Amino acid sequence: SEQLFMEMADRLAEDSWRELGYQYINIDDCWSAKQRDASGRLVPDPKRFPRGIKALADYVHSRGLKLGIYADLGILTCGGYPGTTLDHVEQDAQTFAQWGVDMLKLDGCYSSEQEQAEGYPKMSEALNATGRPIVYSCSWPAYQGGLPPKVNYTILAEICNLWRNYDDIEDSWDSVLSIVDWFSAHQDVLQPAAGPGHWNDPDMLIIGNFGLSYEQSRSQMALWTVMAAPLLMSTDLRTLSPSAKEILQNRLMIQINQDPLGIQGRRIVKEKFHIEVFLRPLSQAASTLVFLSRRTDMPFRYTTSLAKLHFPGNAVYEVQDVYSGQIISGLKTGDNFTVVINPSGVVMWYLSPLAPPWRLLRQPGPGQGIGPIVL
Repeated sequence: SEQLFMEMADRLAEDSWRELGYQYINIDDCWSAKQRDASGRLVPDPKRFPRGIKALADYVHSRGLKLGIYADLGILTCGGYPGTTLDHVEQDAQTFAQWGVDMLKLDGCYSSEQEQAEGYPKMSEALNATGRPIVYSCSWPAYQGGLPPKVNYTILAEICNLWRNYDDIEDSWDSVLSIVDWFSAHQDVLQPAAGPGHWNDPDMLIIGNFGLSYEQSRSQMALWTVMAAPLLMSTDLRTLSPSAKEILQNRLMIQINQDPLGIQGRRIVKEKFHIEVFLRPLSQAASTLVFLSRRTDMPFRYTTSLAKLHFPGNAVYEVQDVYSGQIISGLKTGDNFTVVINPSGVVMWYLSPLAPPWRLLRQPGPGQGIGPIVL
């Protein structure tokens, strides 16, 4: 109901979320009445949104926040509510703009491949024609398997701001790992598609719910950050535990996630003993490393060096542990180091060069990749 969204807006505004960059309150499926009105317009459920979406948007804006809404390019939404067929695309875009909506997720249930190929670009044009800045989230690639040749990421980046590539996340560690595995397996295709204004979306953060342990929650936050994922929380901010809040509000983590270069990270090492390493280049020749343990037995001592992780040969770094805040100064590329990684946990590092490297750390292009290295 509107009360729920108003209470979430209050929490974002009053509990330090807004200042960290969490600024969108997004309504998902099932918000509308079961029928359009006499003029064909979508209308909100009168019992749950008695004052309408415009009033809710006004309230959200009064808290310094933005409102997102859901629609579906098909005869019905996934939940069985009125969909946005091709003849309603322009009308619905105008309706959302008139209500003061700031973001639209357009799903794809109950639509054909041809309707999606026509409808997703058409909605992009319709949103732009309203004159209102509206972030556009597309589910198009997820319905086409997420990969070329059926998905053209060049076209997608021109019409959408973010897009769902893969399955819906579930409240479980297995689901998180399945998403990480799919993104890593196809990183040569997916990584170049991401950048400022056009992002791969591995789906929501489930931190603060029921399926993840404390270590797994830290891991999802770190992995989504290294993947340059939009940070969209799916949890009740009114009952969020202090430990989950601390993870979601980690300032250095958010700074890394929001790095202006917008380069998506890659899995660069996959050890046979179930340790994986992910690397994301950042602005000002900085970078972030995530050491992930997929073990379930005990903390693991992982020894490596920056040289083995393909860092420039003549560089010295200051390293900050993103979660503990511990700083290591003067780490040379050739120095061996050991990180202790808890089961299903991560160690995440932010590395800043102290001495200029001979060459900047560069990501390989598609087909040139450093694939996973099995040692």
